[in-house]
Amino acid sequence: MEVHFDGGLLRPWEISDAGELAVIADNKNIADNLRDMFPNPYSIDDAIQWLSSVLEQEGPKRYFAIIVNGKLAGSIGLTPKTDIYRKNAEVGYFIAPEFWGMGITTKALKAITAYAFRTFDIIRVYAEPFADNIGSHRVLEKAGYSLEATFKNYVIKNGVIKDSCIYSVLKENFIE
Repeated sequence: MEVHFDGGLLRPWEISDAGELAVIADNKNIADNLRDMFPNPYSIDDAIQWLSSVLEQEGPKRYFAIIVNGKLAGSIGLTPKTDIYRKNAEVGYFIAPEFWGMGITTKALKAITAYAFRTFDIIRVYAEPFADNIGSHRVLEKAGYSLEATFKNYVIKNGVIKDSCIYSVLKENFIE
């Protein structure tokens, strides 16, 4: 299952991506904007372990490699929620710095959002960037997401207490 977008595609991960993933993900600028479960430094063993867990998942694909001009550019994925949140999915992503500022992340986000609404029984997709991650805010807004809230002193990253935001898009408002 591939999801095409203008200038690239989202394709399921393969274990053979581990080497390239480790190179891209081993970047403090990327890790500083993700949850602590994303290791830094990021080793080939981290990549193999994560890819193995992704490849074991059953059901529709939820995690994709972002490919641009045949090259691995980043990662994007969905976490469908459960229990009372079951009509929601959280989206997360990162892209290699060499692809920053090219609109690729926005296009990939729109593509996976459309895929999410077509594939899963959900009505809302959301993301939780740190308040100081202005680049991610712009990506989300350009992809049609709206800021719902800013949570003051909500997270701690690298020993610093920070604000966090929540952006979302509803299925009824999403424009592909």
